[in-house]
Amino acid sequence: MMPELRSGARRSKRVDDLYPTPQPIDQGDNWLQPAQNRTRRRVGGGRGRGGGNATAIAKGPSQAVPTRPTAAGRGRGIRLIDLDPEPCEVLPEAVALGAAEPLYNQVEVVADIGIGMEGGSADKVNGVEEEASATPVPERVKVGNSPVYKIEKKLGKGGFGQVYVGRRVSGGTDADAIEVALKFEHRNSKGCNYGPPYEWQVYNTLNGCYGIPWVHYKGRQGEFYILVMDILGPSLWDVWNSLGQSMPPNMVACIAVEAISILEKLHLKGFVHGDVKPENFLLGQPGTHDEKKLYLIDLGLASRWKDASSGQHVEYDQRPDIFRGTIRYASVHAHLGRTGSRRDDLESLAYTLIFLIKGRLPWQGYQGDNKSFLVCKKKMSTSPELMCCFCPAPFKQFLEAVTEMKFDEEPNYMKLISIFESLIEPCTLRPIRIDGALKVGQKRGRLLINLEEDEQPKKKLRLGSPATQWISVYNARRPMKQRYHYNVADSRLRQHIDKGNEDGLHISCVASAANLWALIMDAGTGFTAQVYELSAVFLHKDWIMEQWEKNFYISSIAGAANGSSLVVMSKGTPYTQQSYKVSESFPFKWINKKWKEGFHVTSMTTAGCRWGVVMSRNAGFSDQVVELDFLYPSEGIHRRWESGYRITSMAATADQAAFILSIPKRKLIDETQETLRTSAFPSAHVKEKWSKNLYIASICYGRTVC
Repeated sequence: MMPELRSGARRSKRVDDLYPTPQPIDQGDNWLQPAQNRTRRRVGGGRGRGGGNATAIAKGPSQAVPTRPTAAGRGRGIRLIDLDPEPCEVLPEAVALGAAEPLYNQVEVVADIGIGMEGGSADKVNGVEEEASATPVPERVKVGNSPVYKIEKKLGKGGFGQVYVGRRVSGGTDADAIEVALKFEHRNSKGCNYGPPYEWQVYNTLNGCYGIPWVHYKGRQGEFYILVMDILGPSLWDVWNSLGQSMPPNMVACIAVEAISILEKLHLKGFVHGDVKPENFLLGQPGTHDEKKLYLIDLGLASRWKDASSGQHVEYDQRPDIFRGTIRYASVHAHLGRTGSRRDDLESLAYTLIFLIKGRLPWQGYQGDNKSFLVCKKKMSTSPELMCCFCPAPFKQFLEAVTEMKFDEEPNYMKLISIFESLIEPCTLRPIRIDGALKVGQKRGRLLINLEEDEQPKKKLRLGSPATQWISVYNARRPMKQRYHYNVADSRLRQHIDKGNEDGLHISCVASAANLWALIMDAGTGFTAQVYELSAVFLHKDWIMEQWEKNFYISSIAGAANGSSLVVMSKGTPYTQQSYKVSESFPFKWINKKWKEGFHVTSMTTAGCRWGVVMSRNAGFSDQVVELDFLYPSEGIHRRWESGYRITSMAATADQAAFILSIPKRKLIDETQETLRTSAFPSAHVKEKWSKNLYIASICYGRTVC
């Protein structure tokens, strides 16, 4: 038997694990019955904005910079066929607000094979459209007070920009370098829609930050925005290739401690990088004092983890239609569309280090529209032991430490650096300089002993065994009569429902496991009449439309593994219009569109890997959010609870669990909500809950963690 795990709003007893989520493509609407009333929803965008994406500013071994694919629209992934990492940011499309629309119930039942999760190439998904303009860059460049530079060889191209070597031919002082890197971004590129690239704003704050190359001048000349930057040497990707696609552990340990130091300084400035990978770490110019010094480039996807005005950590959010980073190295939270924070840079660094040693990560090779979904699922299901086999122990320790961090947790950079000390060679033998790590302090070992003595054991956020369990949600209610039935065969449904109706009960929620049904019936629904259909067709369109015409609205749904479904429709609901969708992946794009039209999710279910989602107008909610994960999004649910949200719908497949959390328009007298995860139907716990006036509000069977 798997352990039974509980958690409660504002008084959780356990912090569990996190999950990823996929997304679909919209189908055309079928229109039915009239309705009225519009509800408005606060809609929040993703944190940060990826503007220009700097290609590697490299001199030395040529750097393969794959051509960036065409931009995906909001909620669409990029069709991927290449295997080499390229960055990207998938952002949602703008949806027209207030557009005139027929006041009818809507059915969207053509199952779409949607994007399992926003994705890009092996690697960078940046909602980017490669600038197709053939406008040649100018032969000579002068921006602001800069010297005049003559354009020489091209260093790279990717994303929005092109990078060239620039040689100083006139003007300037002895302090101005003879050779610089010139990054050009066309004014019509997507990153320059509203003026200079976003990256410029980041450099305004970070210029001079340890490990970040200097930007000496910037400005516009003709059709291009231009950055004049330090010219650097080969990337770690180049070095890795030159070493036979595998680096020795002592070299990677030096990279690890210096990269942690660079990220620490970056984070102290209030930013996260958002695209940590081998291609974005460069060494200094060969033959110079800095040839072994490590630099971090490409700030196009950087975002703030700390609010510039208040100094507080940015708020947690999850938008499954937004992905920022490079698929191969992105954190699982980035795949899931969660707001970026310091833990994400460190998780991406862990994958980078393992890649440099082993030459391959377990999720390389996935192709297709749902690539990001598959990669995220693989990342969450691959244990640190398996991922770090054949790597020295410190790399596994580092991976475990960073994947267990909470959203707003401050990393213990000193402790993370100390993990690799046993692999660091004497100064004269180090292949990479570790100046930043040495500045942490010569007494780091003694400090670490004190830190470890004071630390309390941390609850694990993500490590655990994937499981399939019952998930039940309990709300505080005034005392009322409630009844449950489970393991109900098709032939016994009518008997239980008729008996409940005779006793004044109506169905409040339904679920399915192993093709058997679970029914919750109670006296507090407020329904005046109810009909149901058990159909071999998942969410039988014709029957639903027929009941809509009779002024019944969908109040609960359940799907079975064999594809059948149980649909319950009621009178006496507050709803004035409904729409539902069947999709091969979680339809966040569609949900987001309907939110903007005044709908809210009121029921969800799954049948196998298919999702069915019902949205209604006048549902009584002022705001609504989604928590989607491949395990169980305990941290996200607890954060939402703390912000006043309560779970109002949930569903799960064998791979994923999705929770809809809402803020009611009318404040509840008692906001207590608890969840329970059990291997068997929670019949042994329901009476205990009833004794505390906690009643089953929602139930489903599917993916969790134990």
